[in-house]
Amino acid sequence: MTAAAGAPTVKCLVWDLDDTLWDGVVLEGDDPAPFRAALDTLAELDRRGILHAAASRGEHGVTRRHLTEHRLTDWFCATEVGWGAKSAAVRRIAKALNIGLDTVAFVDNDPVERAEVASELPMVRCYAAAEVGRLPEYREFRPAHITAEATGRRRLYQAEWKRHEAEQEFGDGHQAFLDSLDLVMEVRPATEEDLSRASELTVRTHQLNSTGLTYDIDQLRRLSCAPDHQVLLATLRDRFGDYGIIGLAVTALVGRDAVLRLMLMSCRVSSRGAGSVLLHHLIQRARAAGRRPVAHFIPTEANRNLLVTMRFAGYEATGGDADRLVLAVDPERPLPKALGHTRVIAGAVPAAEEASPR
Repeated sequence: MTAAAGAPTVKCLVWDLDDTLWDGVVLEGDDPAPFRAALDTLAELDRRGILHAAASRGEHGVTRRHLTEHRLTDWFCATEVGWGAKSAAVRRIAKALNIGLDTVAFVDNDPVERAEVASELPMVRCYAAAEVGRLPEYREFRPAHITAEATGRRRLYQAEWKRHEAEQEFGDGHQAFLDSLDLVMEVRPATEEDLSRASELTVRTHQLNSTGLTYDIDQLRRLSCAPDHQVLLATLRDRFGDYGIIGLAVTALVGRDAVLRLMLMSCRVSSRGAGSVLLHHLIQRARAAGRRPVAHFIPTEANRNLLVTMRFAGYEATGGDADRLVLAVDPERPLPKALGHTRVIAGAVPAAEEASPR
């Protein structure tokens, strides 16, 4: 099976293991080595920033031991081994990694398993084990951009799986878990080295995107150098590791207004409240420079939750129409209290921001 026209690029390939990744069945006493073609595909897709996960039948301890003995463990961001339906395992992996099921692919040697996944999760693309060596040639496994961060994406999601496992074991509620993470967000002007990742974010992020605008590298480069614009990036880290670049804000400085043309946040940090934290910081930053925080918002089916987040942050509708809303923060009203579980570090303030009119 190959991708339908317009289908999103695959973000995660979920592997069956026995007779797919390796030649044999571990639980039957075999000591199978991985197929050469499978190793090549693991390495090439990883280089492109495509994640790997496993959903296989067997005993978890036995399978993990075999993965470790053959030095395969490090390729995988998530591993589900057991006796339940493969579709349920794929669904849990997508949820834990916070990616859409339409960006997940599944490979298995057993046509019955592929049929079960395809029936329960029709948006997941399924492939036979015989195709493993050809997967890197398929269009859906070819991202438009391969950035420096993409090649390290596996580490970010391995840390995310550890967070998922820790939260499953945490018994004091979601907010207490967030408080335990020691989250730190850094907001700073984009540099030349950041532009590929920033452009990639505008293409990949949909649910937490205020206007749906996309910018290529040249556009972002011009805006980041323009005195009447700010291009800010947000990174996030916690006690488990680094999330990398997870947010982008493009602001136009128009008279006394700081007009947020685009604010987006990676979906994988939505459960951390990162969108609220970034918005609160942007509002404070604009006010400190003597500007009124204004934002444009283009409603879609996917970004409704972001509009709710913006209103909780203090933005109120002041104009626009059904296709584009204009929001602003009333300078006379106190700001809602910032979320307390994330510490924010601000990067250098651009000269244009310091020189804003009063």
